[in-house]
Amino acid sequence: MSNVEPHPVEQRVCEADRTGPEPDTELLEPREVPLGGPRAMLVNRALPGKNRRMVGAWCFADVYGPADVSAGPGMQVPPHPHIGLQTVSWLVQGVVHHLDGLGSDQLVRPGQLNLMTAGDGIAHSERTPDGAPDLLQGAQLWVALPEDDRAGAAHFEHHADLPRFSVPGAQVTVIMGELHGRRSPARTYTPLVGAEIVVEAGRSVSLPVRPGYEHGLLPLDAPVHGQGHRVVPGSLLYLGTGRDRVEFHAAEPTHLLLIGGEPFTEDLVMWWNFVGRDHDEIVRARADWEAQRDGRDRDGGFRFDPVRADGGAALPAPELPNARLRPRPRHRGA
Repeated sequence: MSNVEPHPVEQRVCEADRTGPEPDTELLEPREVPLGGPRAMLVNRALPGKNRRMVGAWCFADVYGPADVSAGPGMQVPPHPHIGLQTVSWLVQGVVHHLDGLGSDQLVRPGQLNLMTAGDGIAHSERTPDGAPDLLQGAQLWVALPEDDRAGAAHFEHHADLPRFSVPGAQVTVIMGELHGRRSPARTYTPLVGAEIVVEAGRSVSLPVRPGYEHGLLPLDAPVHGQGHRVVPGSLLYLGTGRDRVEFHAAEPTHLLLIGGEPFTEDLVMWWNFVGRDHDEIVRARADWEAQRDGRDRDGGFRFDPVRADGGAALPAPELPNARLRPRPRHRGA
């Protein structure tokens, strides 16, 4: 998933915008942004938001569809780079084809997890394959890697068999981390949780969670009500630490994601598809990508292995802003 916002929210915030104490509950409204290059489909992005940039180590959340891809290109995200993060691909409907510079070649379908850890650098593409189902719906999320792990080797995982359990009114799949005694096999680097909750119509759901985590609810296809908020698809309801249960009501059948984790204490620079710690690191990553895209190696080799199986032109990096990029905390009041 490639961030192509010309002026990302993260870079429009200045120090004078600090808000004060961090709220216990906060509704993050999404904004509509294009995904990919000139054939972009539109997605709803709730994270990073104007005030809140993270929930645990989760630092990016896109929701898309249901979109009819039968008469158009669907998702067509050309090869593009990442550093310092994990990409989490989750589908409700449809299929997406993942290729990367490691040689990974994997379709992801509903109920399965594609997890790519960028480490110091990786390139990948995501496309709707020929013969895909007519409807595409899902979410793409990023998890920030902590300082001790963010420069490690890139790797890719696909998990088709994830732990599941039931609570009254809902079925739960544990995508990452641990929830209600069930642990996902996916590799994590900070204490966190990610789960899909499929809710029956007209049901109120109560789900036990860790009080030391902060959490967020991200509906994918129908609104839910919780903590006095109506949370529409693509919006994110932030729930602070100290809760031992997450509770909500769904009038219609719906899929939603629960994300959470221990509050992430490292300030980040998020620009384009890079998660770093300072301006110069982002500049180097951009230069490495552009040099490779033009066929010029730097320092005797390529940082981002080419996605040779894709065959399409790589996505160019946008121009850097005139001002230096500054590390930002997880919330403007932090």
